[in-house]
Amino acid sequence: MKAWLVVNGFLQTEKFHEIHQWLCRAGQKHNIDITMKTNQELLVDCGKQEAGIFQEKERVDFVLFWDKDIRLARMLEAMGYFVVNSAQAIENCDDKGMTHEILSVQKIPMPRTILAPMTYSNIGYTNLEFLDNVIKELGLPLVIKENFGSFGAQVYLCNTIEEAHKKTKELEGRAILYQEFIEEAKGRDVRLQVVGNKVVAAMERTAKSGDFRANITNGGKMSPYHPTKAEEKLAIDACRCLSVDFAGVDLLFTEGGTPLVCEVNSNAHFKNIYNCTGVNVADIIMEYIIRKIAQKFNE
Repeated sequence: MKAWLVVNGFLQTEKFHEIHQWLCRAGQKHNIDITMKTNQELLVDCGKQEAGIFQEKERVDFVLFWDKDIRLARMLEAMGYFVVNSAQAIENCDDKGMTHEILSVQKIPMPRTILAPMTYSNIGYTNLEFLDNVIKELGLPLVIKENFGSFGAQVYLCNTIEEAHKKTKELEGRAILYQEFIEEAKGRDVRLQVVGNKVVAAMERTAKSGDFRANITNGGKMSPYHPTKAEEKLAIDACRCLSVDFAGVDLLFTEGGTPLVCEVNSNAHFKNIYNCTGVNVADIIMEYIIRKIAQKFNE
């Protein structure tokens, strides 16, 4: 079996390189010949009579798309490649506003979230009357998130109206959302790794002192976690609604212990969850893809 691992050609850091190598080794272990391709090698060519990928003739059994270049993923699908996660699934997760819209329609429990109105970068927000209404509904402190971001780097906590106004003005022109602050979840969340319709690993993350975000990248600590059946079902249902085959689902908890979906990460890094639980998610992803391809041939 042959496959491409599609990655971003401009994310040349050890953190990403390590994950890519891990996936390649998992492929080799399962007799999959994986070739790494970057999105700067696979250029989408729309100028020909038949659109496709510039100068690419090779065919593979599947494409493991470990990037967020949605246009490239869509073109590969249009050319008949089996792409996993799918372009739509990646987009559903990458855009946090879209994530919450979809989950809301499907009645998946989550923190109350209000999407900021769209404006243009050369105009910005000429008034912030809408933000006053947001604060009336969600209260303070208020979480502001950029719709596109990873590792907690584009998430902000505003304790006052003035801070919320200032941060909104700083981010004007970008897609952002506002979210209620779950006080009981401050500095703690749970990551459930879902592959197919199964939770294969889980860990609890706690923030370093003073940080409301629990990301390990930001200095948080981790420990193995044993989710309840209800928590597993919530994570699996969220993935189903977003059409992802595998993802990391982050849960927050209210004072009464009710789990809420905070985010769903289609390209979740899994080194930390391996270090925490000993579960090699890369192996499980490969096994899942092999089963899914076999099912497609038997249909």
